[in-house]
Amino acid sequence: MPDGNDRRPPRLPRRRLVRLFWSAHRRVYRLTRGRVGLWRPKGRRWGTMCLTTVGRRTGRERGVIVAYLEDGGNLVALAMNGWADAEPVWWLNLRENPDARVELKGGPRLVRARAASGPERERLWARWRQTEARLDDLAALRSRETAVVVLEPREPVAGR
Repeated sequence: MPDGNDRRPPRLPRRRLVRLFWSAHRRVYRLTRGRVGLWRPKGRRWGTMCLTTVGRRTGRERGVIVAYLEDGGNLVALAMNGWADAEPVWWLNLRENPDARVELKGGPRLVRARAASGPERERLWARWRQTEARLDDLAALRSRETAVVVLEPREPVAGR
């Protein structure tokens, strides 16, 4: 029986299985017109939102289900791509065009994205660590630092 000092590297599901789960989650969300698939964070559990970005190459809207925590009026996500080494496309899109829309269990919201840095990043990373005890071990599987993405509320732009 393993003790509490078990430091084996975390095992991740095969990439194909992760992508299948993401596709199924997104399909259920769309088929139910948003009635199933989103939930609010509660206690030490993260919530899910549908994040819609503008494609940096196509200019078309792209939607993805992303885990998040709340930090005051902001939403906080990790740009982790299922812990694969590549950056998630949604984060690449947000770096190019930080204005986005999110669907939450309580309704839609317009947001502007930015990467947290310094003490703010450390504080938010510690919050995420409360939801996942092996967060640092999982992050070590990537060759780059995982961005902590802050989605701040924004006002609609006239004419859009």
